[in-house]
Amino acid sequence: MTRGIFITGTSTGVGKTVVTTGLLRLLAGQGIRAAGLKPVASGAKSVGPQRALRNTDALELQAAASLKLRYEDVNPWVFEPAIAPHIAAREAGRPIRLQEMIDWYQRVTTGADVALVEGAGGWRVPLHPDGFLSDLPEALQLDVILVVGLTLGCLNHARLTVEAITRSGRCRLTGWVANAIDPGFERRAENVATLADLLGAPPLAEVAFHDGAARSPHDNVLVEFRPTPQLGAAMAVSPKA
Repeated sequence: MTRGIFITGTSTGVGKTVVTTGLLRLLAGQGIRAAGLKPVASGAKSVGPQRALRNTDALELQAAASLKLRYEDVNPWVFEPAIAPHIAAREAGRPIRLQEMIDWYQRVTTGADVALVEGAGGWRVPLHPDGFLSDLPEALQLDVILVVGLTLGCLNHARLTVEAITRSGRCRLTGWVANAIDPGFERRAENVATLADLLGAPPLAEVAFHDGAARSPHDNVLVEFRPTPQLGAAMAVSPKA
């Protein structure tokens, strides 16, 4: 059976794609057939003669994954405006229904040892016409990794998100990753230690701050993604025969 891990964040812009691509590359280096998926994305450009919509984050996942999938399989619900997905879906007249998402996931993960599914925004992002994106990992009982953007307010955001994830009892919080998104964030070490207390475990990995000017996001993952010993156990996957 394909193992599924949902990558969520304390908010939007906290580095879910950087973390997901980093995990995908680690798995690829172990010979694991890993799929990188982003079911819903808003903020895309039209490319090619067919003027197909492409989202940058989804393209990064597609490139980093060892299991190569068509873009349409990686990111089936994509919208041009960079706005809340439920508003973009409503304006496009394209509802996002839970059963269709479940059917998509089961179809595209058939050949994968593990599927990393990147969310949009935070845990309780609403969908159109109803429900939340978190309904997908809860329905599939996926493991969850939380990306915590290290900035003022992250303690509250992280704790509330973990409480929401664990409340239903349908998803297992595998761990969390500390991502230094704010170069001016003070008392980083003390805050990471506090997060470890609040979330019940040390981070699976830490990502150092980068401004994106000196290297591409993929290169940054290779250089700055620092896994801890706990990450190996959390990401353990047995390749399919």
